[in-house]
Amino acid sequence: MITALALAAAVATAPVVTADCAGALCDYAVLRPWFDKLAAARDGSGKPVHILQIGDSHTAGDAITGAWRDMLQARYGSGGRGVMPPGRPFQGYNPRGVSVDMSPGWTVSSIFGPGSKEPRGKIGLSGFSLTSTADGARIGMTASASQAFTRFMLCAIAQPGAGALVVTVGGVTERMELGALITRPECKEMTFDRPQLAVSVVAEGGPATITSWASFRDLGGVTLSNVGVVGSQLVHFGRNDDAVVAEELRSYDPDLIVLAFGTNEGFAPRVSPQEYEIALRSQIGRIRRVAGRVPILLLGAPDALTRRNELLNNAPTVTPTPCIEPVSLPPLAVDPSPAQAQPASDAAGIEDVLDALGQRATVSRGTAPLLPALVQPAAAPRVGWAITARPLFPPPGLKAVREVQRRVAHQLRLGFWDWEARMGGRCTAVTWVKMPPARMRGDYVHFNSAGGQEIAARLQADIEAAANAGSGWRR
Repeated sequence: MITALALAAAVATAPVVTADCAGALCDYAVLRPWFDKLAAARDGSGKPVHILQIGDSHTAGDAITGAWRDMLQARYGSGGRGVMPPGRPFQGYNPRGVSVDMSPGWTVSSIFGPGSKEPRGKIGLSGFSLTSTADGARIGMTASASQAFTRFMLCAIAQPGAGALVVTVGGVTERMELGALITRPECKEMTFDRPQLAVSVVAEGGPATITSWASFRDLGGVTLSNVGVVGSQLVHFGRNDDAVVAEELRSYDPDLIVLAFGTNEGFAPRVSPQEYEIALRSQIGRIRRVAGRVPILLLGAPDALTRRNELLNNAPTVTPTPCIEPVSLPPLAVDPSPAQAQPASDAAGIEDVLDALGQRATVSRGTAPLLPALVQPAAAPRVGWAITARPLFPPPGLKAVREVQRRVAHQLRLGFWDWEARMGGRCTAVTWVKMPPARMRGDYVHFNSAGGQEIAARLQADIEAAANAGSGWRR
């Protein structure tokens, strides 16, 4: 077992590293087993290629993973909706591709948030569990036509005094008896000759705890599962149960695990790079211990911004310079005289501001397509770029987290995707929020549907570039 002391020593002696990259995707060679399976996904037979993404609200919201799922399934075929938390584990839960319902009579436990108070009980990959408090409590799922399934799986906790779960799919009903002498995780599988669209799960005869459920279509193709907990950090993933996670991974059999944490770590009141690295190494080691040789892709923290002054110094680094923002300017007076026919450009003044901030490279990289808007004709309204009275800035903790992620991914042989760089660099969340079409929400942290589509497209483009760069592997 790796001790905290050994991890701290490894962190202290960690060398500076470099990596081979295709676009923003680095160390892509470690993903070769997944690339090989993906290349064969179109054959229309057997289990689908399964991607399991674990993360925070970016994952839970499914704007990015949902768009990525649509792209992959359009190209390779649908392998079903994949793994999900059971029922409706939190307010606003709205998974893409399926609709879910849940009756009264359930309590929710989670690794973070309102349901995380002790005693939590057993929790697995999804970060949530449901425990029935009334006989007849029910959860249901209805899939869209594109997510029809031929295999349904339900994972629960067998334990003394537990009741049973009655599972109905397509007129077929089976019981999952959970009473047992010892507490242990158990997953039940049901297979069907024809694609199915709906499932109902009812608790009977005593309390029953469900940790996750999943639907797959075994006709080749791709499945992309998203399990995320809003507000969580990777360290909170350590609150789930090793035995439950191991049983679910064995049952769900992912071909690629994607870890998408870092935003909440970077926005913490205090970020210690060394402590974060210890936590990151520890959780990656734990996942590998229970998942075996499944390749892992680590997504670096994206660009995200705040106006909260208390986060100006949340990591031991320099205070960040503020981001410039689009601001309204008064209209220029129209002077018809020939001498004034060519009004002075605002661009030179903006360049002086950028030079003074040391941000010219950052802004030009992230907002170059938008800079022509700085030069406006003498007509209202005009838009310029400036530092506002309450400026936006990326918390220094985000940069610290991202640097640790990149280094650890290389040293532990994980793929690494530089999400911030693929957005355009530092402070580019401004343009993702302010410039049409808006791709982020007004909190400068979360992505809307258009932003999710854009991030998924850029990630997939880098994956394809990496697969092409390594095409000689399959010769």
